[in-house]
Amino acid sequence: MLLTVDVGNTTIQCGLFEGEKLALQFRRSTNPRLSSDELGLFFRDVLALNNFDYKNIERIACCSVVPAINHSLSNCFRKYFSKEALFIAAGIKTGLKIKYANPREIGADRIAGAIGAVHAVSKKNLIVVDMGTATTVDVITKDNEYLGGAILPGASMSVHALSEGTAQLPSVEVVQPKNVCGSSTIEAIQSGVFYGQAGAIRELVSKMEESVFGGERAFVIGTGGFSRSFESSGLFDLVLPDLVLQGLKIALELNQ
Repeated sequence: MLLTVDVGNTTIQCGLFEGEKLALQFRRSTNPRLSSDELGLFFRDVLALNNFDYKNIERIACCSVVPAINHSLSNCFRKYFSKEALFIAAGIKTGLKIKYANPREIGADRIAGAIGAVHAVSKKNLIVVDMGTATTVDVITKDNEYLGGAILPGASMSVHALSEGTAQLPSVEVVQPKNVCGSSTIEAIQSGVFYGQAGAIRELVSKMEESVFGGERAFVIGTGGFSRSFESSGLFDLVLPDLVLQGLKIALELNQ
């Protein structure tokens, strides 16, 4: 079995693979102050509760955008699993031709997503939209060249900014409202956040296709926590919520 761990700013998403099958997904909130013991017991307990034996885990891969937790995370796998985890970082084998000015600046989750994307949809120009705390838009050519992309505040971050930065606007759930023209404050915020996010993604994808691919249409993959909420918006050719976990699995296979 393979364990894959995607540490985001808001949640830690985990996937357990048995062969090619993603047998279990689970998550918890991200807390940079978690100790290696707290993390180790969390992983072991969740696996046991789902009838999996942690001793059967052969390899572990992680991508993290929260550097403060990485030391505890790597120690927890040494102590509780007797394994050295593979962290997505500059220098490992990815199967990609990285064209970023400074590869060390790229978020590990963006690379993991790109690895997953070129294996899910091969020989096509790709745009990967990862909708998490931040929304990232990444461009990969049909020759597996990772070119970079764009980063903007995610849907939940926009809601948080409105509620924290104003005196009267409440925090709301990110959903597609019944009406674009909101007839209540909650509906108005939901409309602004949902259609604003969709509009930003559409514009970025269009500009990427124009400037990078000479107007040729790219294949657009949606992933991340909010991608399912936007599945019916016509933004994506394919939605793969577990794309980063799949990319981590492939990274393990490339770095055996």
